[in-house]
Amino acid sequence: MSDTRDQIRTHVRANAGIHFNELVRESAYAPGQIQYHIRRLIDAGDLVREECYGQTHYYPPAYDAWERGALALFRRETVREIVVYLIEHESCRPATVADDLEIARSTLEYHLDHLVERDIVDKTYDERNHVTLALANPEQTAPLLSEVTPTVPDRLIDRFTRLVDGLLEGTS
Repeated sequence: MSDTRDQIRTHVRANAGIHFNELVRESAYAPGQIQYHIRRLIDAGDLVREECYGQTHYYPPAYDAWERGALALFRRETVREIVVYLIEHESCRPATVADDLEIARSTLEYHLDHLVERDIVDKTYDERNHVTLALANPEQTAPLLSEVTPTVPDRLIDRFTRLVDGLLEGTS
C-alpha cells in the first residue's frame, strides 16, 4: 500500500465519519488524489463510503449502519447539544429542549427528524398527543458521541442557523 493511501486510511480511522470536504481540508493532498486513494481503499474493503444528508462520509469497516448514521449526525454542533441534553435529562418535551438550548422549535424539529429517522431518538405520544423525547439507545449513544467533534464549517452553519432563527423570531 502506498504511503499516501496509508495516511488517508489512518486519518479516516482516527476521524470516523469524516466527510470528503473535511478530509481534503485536513490533508496535504489534492482532491483528485484523495478520490483516487479513497476509491482504492473502498475497493480493498479498508473503508466504507456513505451518503448522509448531502455529504459523503467515510468510515472504517468496523462501524455498522446505525453507528455510521449517528457519527454523521454527531458532526453537527446542534445535534450534539440535543443528544447531550437528552443524555442528561433522559426524557423531556421538545419545547423544553428548544427553550433550554435556546434554539427555534423549527431547528429542533429539523434535527429531530434526522435523529428519529436514524433511531437515535424516540418520539413517543401520550393519550393527549403530547410528545416526549428520549434516546433510543443511550448505552450506545454516549460512547459514540465522544468519538466525534463538530467541524468548523458545521459549527458555522449551525451558528448561522441560530442567528437567522433569532432574527426571524422578532418578526411576526
